[in-house]
Amino acid sequence: MTKFLLAALAVSVAIGCNTASETAQAPVAPETPVVFTEVSSQAGIDFVHDNGSTGKKWLPETLGSGVAFIDYDADGYPDLFFVNSGPFNDKSGASTSKLYRNNQDGTFTDVTKASGLAVPMYGMGVAFGDYDNDGFDDLYVTALAGDHLFHNSGKRTFTDVTTQAGIRNANFGTSVAFLDYDKDGLLDIFVNNYVQWSPESDIWCTLDGDSKSYCTPESYSGNPSRLYKNLGGGKFSDVATAAGVANASSKALGVAILDVNNDGWPDIFQANDTEPNRLYVNQQDGTFEDIGLTAGVAYAEDGKARGAMGVDSADYDRSGRAHLVVGNFSNEMVNLFHNEGTGLFVDDAPYSEIGRESLLSLTFGMFFFDYDLDGWQDILAANGHLDEQINRVQPQVLFAQSPQVFRNVEGGRFQLANSKLGADLSQPVVARGAAYADYDRDGDLDLVLSINNGPARLFRNDGGSSNFYLAIHLVGERSNRDGFGATVKLTNATGTQTQTARSGSSYCSQSESALTFGLGADGVVQKIEVIWPSGQTQSFDNVAADRRITIHETTGISD
Repeated sequence: MTKFLLAALAVSVAIGCNTASETAQAPVAPETPVVFTEVSSQAGIDFVHDNGSTGKKWLPETLGSGVAFIDYDADGYPDLFFVNSGPFNDKSGASTSKLYRNNQDGTFTDVTKASGLAVPMYGMGVAFGDYDNDGFDDLYVTALAGDHLFHNSGKRTFTDVTTQAGIRNANFGTSVAFLDYDKDGLLDIFVNNYVQWSPESDIWCTLDGDSKSYCTPESYSGNPSRLYKNLGGGKFSDVATAAGVANASSKALGVAILDVNNDGWPDIFQANDTEPNRLYVNQQDGTFEDIGLTAGVAYAEDGKARGAMGVDSADYDRSGRAHLVVGNFSNEMVNLFHNEGTGLFVDDAPYSEIGRESLLSLTFGMFFFDYDLDGWQDILAANGHLDEQINRVQPQVLFAQSPQVFRNVEGGRFQLANSKLGADLSQPVVARGAAYADYDRDGDLDLVLSINNGPARLFRNDGGSSNFYLAIHLVGERSNRDGFGATVKLTNATGTQTQTARSGSSYCSQSESALTFGLGADGVVQKIEVIWPSGQTQSFDNVAADRRITIHETTGISD
């Protein structure tokens, strides 16, 4: 039965259906056959990450790098930006980050030089956001020797405005996110910094007592984060200390923006490597309070800090609350922190399949996404170890590892789905950054992985679009132009889904900013509610599915 016949049936059922709250616990839709097909070469993606390794086993070699699906030319199709690292202290520009323009036919063209982004740096992470509200997303790239802020001209070019913008961060930056933490309509920037490392301060470590290996982060001191307040006029000021987010012991790798207590103000979760994770709750006065310890997300169940890396937040069980998933080091398993709604999170991973299946993995990229469009958020874990010799000392742990996709079943229980998703996705790689987008505009969400010191991998989702969906692009007017911080609630016959528009998440990466809602076999969207950062609210009834729409903060829906 096609999804269009199912839609007709759904309409007849919807006429006599009860309220959304009465149907919120409807069973998960039957599993949809999906295959992730690796299409990098045929799509024209030839990016190869260079970690600059020369045998010295320098710590930064292990951590790069990130990737972003950014629609830099605002044509409605997500383009791809890959962060490169390259030789240390190289000024030649021989190995730079790459920008690929989406040709709208399933292929991409390398436009790096023409865009002005062929800038030499030892890059790590990336995020995008329209900080000047001109309708075009700008880029922030973290780098070992100094971050870069690139302003989008709107003419398919970028200008490096780092110095004039007041960005000064040469502190081993990693993940980064745009957010409007003070809700003034201007996007601010939160930057994770890792440890205090330089070639001169490098330490000799070993796994086998003979050869040099990469040191663990315990060997180095931490670095405080940065919070750049947007002053308007293209200027920023670092207010991290005054805001209470500049903890000097942090060794931060992942960051997720969420509203942990549903008060309408953006909070910050920071994943720290061998240090306690931090959950900064917005106090609505320009400051944050770290409640990570009392909320139960600072440490693992055994009371120890884990090697935390990638992170994401989503309402994966339709409770209306923001939960967390955190990727950790091998022999630690991921964290699946369930928000109980009482100020406390409970880690469900140790008692579930996702915990068992992730025990030996070392997870960097990590995010929620509905790959089969059944209306329930699934999980992607991008895995890969740090040291190519790890199998010699830990026989069960591999250097190259398979990515893992965990399907959400029964409204919040996760099962490893790799065996059903095709052989391409399960090929072992040394993955770092990961992101998703519907790059071919067929409705379902595709994947990209950035591989440490190797070729990137683009996976096309084949089959997910057999279910219904609705993709929503937000345009703020009183709020920030990207609508970051806006909450969207979509109700159909199976209940209500909630998503929040935001930057960052995963590891050193960012997925497309549009919100994709899977609808399963139900082609009727009964209601859409939008709560904007400005306080503006909107409600729309009986919206047609299987399309992309734009919701403007003041004028409503347009195609």
